[in-house]
This record gives sequence, structure tokens and C-alpha cells, in this order.
Amino acid sequence: MMRRNAVGYLGAFAVIGVTVVPLLFVVLGGFRTTAQINSSPAGLPGPWVWDNYRDVLASPQFWRLLGNSALIGVIATVLAVAFGSMAAFALSRYVFKGREAFYAVFTLGLLFPIGVATLPLYLWLRQLGLLENPLGVAIPEAAFSLPVTIVILRPFMRAIPGELEDAALLDGAAKLGFFWRILLPLSRPALITVSVLAFVTSWNFYLLPLLVFNDSANFTLPLGVAMFQSEHTQDTAKVLAFTALSMLPALAFFVLAERRMVGGLTGSVKG
Repeated sequence: MMRRNAVGYLGAFAVIGVTVVPLLFVVLGGFRTTAQINSSPAGLPGPWVWDNYRDVLASPQFWRLLGNSALIGVIATVLAVAFGSMAAFALSRYVFKGREAFYAVFTLGLLFPIGVATLPLYLWLRQLGLLENPLGVAIPEAAFSLPVTIVILRPFMRAIPGELEDAALLDGAAKLGFFWRILLPLSRPALITVSVLAFVTSWNFYLLPLLVFNDSANFTLPLGVAMFQSEHTQDTAKVLAFTALSMLPALAFFVLAERRMVGGLTGSVKG
């Protein structure tokens, strides 16, 4: 037992070292000067420099990029959750021929790499006139979030007792009324989980915005970080500050919804 605990602790420390340490390096590096970073890359701020973060927060460019990412993230999340919940409802509460095959298609969608769809997706968006348009990024992002949304929601909805549906039908509620008034409220933990996953995925997308946008006024934060880095190649500290602030909204959103996410994933696994 002690050996198992030791292995578990070593695994936890390894995960922390791989994930948290680089984040701390980025955040703390923003509180230093470039000269301090060059002289001691792994050192701590001394003295603490606030100008880097202050300059980034005072920049209209940063807030424009933040607004673009937030707009696209909200649209993609709403689309993914709306269509994903309807598909999960049909796949969990209706019995029809080929239902499991349809579900298997969505499950296989988890393995589909976006890089394979780059060329046809670009041609499709150009034909629809969605280049340089937030919808040209939000709609494909929602489509790529659908598989994980359905895979999480379907078992959660399927685990809700059929007696509730029968009682709702006896009370005069139609299938749509049961879905809207009973099933969705009971599925709130899973809905929060898929919403967080869809939003964070959209926030971190780099390839799709790069494919759709050429005008820097439409860039999202991941593209903005790359652009800012190319513009300030000699100012490493300011680039680290810009990168840290670009990560902060998604991290905060994820941390605030962490408990509800765990509940949603637990219910999906039990379902």
C-alpha cells in the first residue's frame, strides 16, 4: 500500500512539474525585465517589475483580441451545446434502427484531426463567404466540439429514469416539453462540463483562426500572442506578460467551474 501511495505521489509531482512549472515560469517572467531573464532564466523576480503587465493591460490591441476570442468562444459554445444536447437527447431517449451506429460515428469523431480538414474547410468557408468572419471560426469549432459534447451528454441523459418521462407525458407534456423542462435542468452538471470544454477548446484554437483571418483586427488571442511575439522579439519579459494574461481568462473559467465539471463527468461515467 505504501509503495502504491509513493508511486501515486511521484506521478502527481511529475504532472505538476510538467504543467504548473512552465505556467509559473511564464507568469513570474512577466514580473521581470528581459535583462534579468537573460542573466538568470530560472530566477525569481527581484525586484518585481509591474510595467510589463501594466503596459499590456493598457494596450487597446490586447482588449480587442480578448473581445474577439470571447465572442467566438461564446458562439461556438452555444452552438455546440445546443446541437449536442438535441443530438444526445435523440440518441439516448429514442429507439430507432442504426442508433448505435450514429453514436459510433460521433465517437469516432473524437479521433478526427483538424489538420486533415484544413484544405476542404478553407474552400468551403470561402464559398460561403465566411472568411474574415467570426462565424467562419465559431461554426467549425462548434462542429469539432460536438463529438465530445454528445459522448458526455448521451450517457448522462440516458441514466435519467424513464419513469420521469412517462409521468411528464401523462401530465400532458410533449417530448419537446420533457426535453426542455425536465431533461435539460436535470442534466445541468453535464451541460456545464461540456460548456467549459467547448469554451476552453475554442479559446485555445490556433489553426482555425489562422486559416480564416488575414486582417489582424479580427485575430484571436492565440494569433495575437504570435503576432505580439514577432513584434517584440527583443522584449522577452513583455511577451511573457502578454502570454500570461492571454491564458488567464480560460484558466479562471476552468477553475471556477471545476467542481461542476467533476460532477458532470462522474454522472456521464455512471450512465
